[in-house]
Amino acid sequence: QVQLQESGPGLVKPSQTLSLTCTVSGGSITTNYYYWSWIRQPPGKGLEWIGYIAYSGSTYYSPSLKSRTSISRDTSKNQFTLQLSSVTPEDTAVYYCARAGIDPSSDTMTPDYWGQGTQVTVSS
Repeated sequence: QVQLQESGPGLVKPSQTLSLTCTVSGGSITTNYYYWSWIRQPPGKGLEWIGYIAYSGSTYYSPSLKSRTSISRDTSKNQFTLQLSSVTPEDTAVYYCARAGIDPSSDTMTPDYWGQGTQVTVSS
């Protein structure tokens, strides 16, 4: 059973960098063909895919957030980390880490395991 757990500060000041870590247990983040993802949900809005780091170490970022996003990993700790720079109150959301794979029936990337989510508020 794969388990994911987000950790990091719940309050970040505007213009600072948001940093969250996801610790994975029950499976390795280098196992083929999984994509270790960050997804967020602002209050009253739908889910937004921020980006992922693949089993190979390659990364993908949402075009709307690419200039401010960095996702990295520490394979020795089985963790991956999100950094989102120059945050504004619009970055206030529940942030989730998730494992995703390619659904062969639809050829789309689909999360199958999620962390419980962590609330991050951007406020001075």
